[in-house]
This record gives sequence, structure tokens and C-alpha cells, in this order.
Amino acid sequence: MLQAKNGTLPMDGTTLDYIAFGCGTEPLVMIPGLGDGLRTVRGMALGFSLQYGALAERFRVYCFSRKNELAEGSTTRDYADDLARAMDALGITGATVLGVSQGGMIAQHLTLRHPEKVKRLIICVTLARQNATVQSVVSRWISMAEAGDFRQMFIDTAEKSYSPAYLRRMRWMLPLAAWMSRPKEPQRFLIQARSCLTHDAYAELPRIACPTLVMGGGQDMIVGPAAAGEIAAQIPGSEVHIWPEYGHAAYEEAKDFQSRIVAFADAHP
Repeated sequence: MLQAKNGTLPMDGTTLDYIAFGCGTEPLVMIPGLGDGLRTVRGMALGFSLQYGALAERFRVYCFSRKNELAEGSTTRDYADDLARAMDALGITGATVLGVSQGGMIAQHLTLRHPEKVKRLIICVTLARQNATVQSVVSRWISMAEAGDFRQMFIDTAEKSYSPAYLRRMRWMLPLAAWMSRPKEPQRFLIQARSCLTHDAYAELPRIACPTLVMGGGQDMIVGPAAAGEIAAQIPGSEVHIWPEYGHAAYEEAKDFQSRIVAFADAHP
């Protein structure tokens, strides 16, 4: 049974959307990337349960968005604290935490600030501190969003995320997907995007003591191909895997993405 559920939590005068699915008893918390600024996980429980079937068999999976209304200047640390409160509300502790892209930034701070919440840390296509690549790319997206050009921003994101082979197969879908990507609240996206440009957990990473797996794409044009190795070098005993043929969307394109997560969990009971 998929046991898919869509839920909403009250928080700070606004709400925070989440979904849950899977038949396992052990919790896995997924933290999505900057795409959350365009659309929350609201209503996506069934779709996620089908997309992440291998994880649904092994875990009870929870995926949390950021709050629906965000304060100007909020940071990845703030989002980590919000996530900790959401986990408390649902009674989740000692979880395997999976953060992708900006979600990986939030996962770093969650593990550092609320270590009791995290049994295992898995972060993918993310970074620990700023570099020229992410500053250039995200600043460009911010400029496009401020101009209201979300269509071009979506296309630019896809072209920088996916492998050439994937783009050849899926390019026909990009105009429709771009048309559907315009957010209801553009300011929410902008606040999240700006928080990417201030993220820095690098000096604190050696304090992470839980089993950690860092994954990245050797062709990543958003956070840079060296970011995963830099993180792994800072976290004692961490494991690292790089898909040399994939970029920022390695977690979508790599067929062994979910099986690696399950294998890592099984190896660190």
C-alpha cells in the first residue's frame, strides 16, 4: 500500500505543506530544492509515491516544503529550524534525511542544529559554501524572476540541469512545462533564491557525526562539479559518489539513485 497523504501544518501565522507516502516503518525526510519556490509539494503525494517507489518500499517518506509565506531575508538556517518544528509536529525523529540542491543546504543546517533529528544524512547536487558558478547562475535566475520571465528561467534551469541526451528526448515538453511553472507568489521564489546565495555551512561540517552520503554530478553547471567532493572532505567518515555523465539533475536521471540510498541505509542500521 502506498498510503499517500497530503497534509498542511500551521506555522507562524501561515502554513507549511507536506506529503507522506510509503509502507516502511522507518522515517525518511526529503527536502526539495529551489523548485519549491515555484510550487510546493501540495497535492503531490501520489505522484511522488510512484516516482520514488523503491524508497516507498523501504521507508515511510515525508517531504516538506518551506512555509507558504516567507519573511524577507530568511535563510537556509531558518528553513532548517522550520523543518525541525514540522518534524516535531508529526513526531518524527531519528530520520534518514535526504536533501537535494537547496534541500541539501537545509539538510546540512538541520543536522548541525538539530542532530537528534538525523540518523543518516544524504545530500545530493548541493554545496556547503559559495562559489562563482552558483553565484552566476542563481543571480541570473533572480534577474529573470524579477523581470517576470519565468518561462526563460525554467528553460535555462532545464538546460543547465539535464544531460544532452535527456534534453534531446524531452525538449518538446519544455515550452508547456515552462508555461506551467509560473508561481502564484513570485516573491516566495525570490526569497528562497536569495537564500541560496548566502548559504555557508562549510566551517561547521566537521561537527556532523552521523553516517553521511554525498552525491553529485560530474557535469553540474549549477553548483559546480567539485562541490560534492568539497563537502565530503569536510565531514569525517562520509562517503561520496559522483555520476560523471550527469549534471544537476543526476537524482532524476541516474537509475541507481534510489537503490544507492536504500543500500546506504542498510549498511548503516
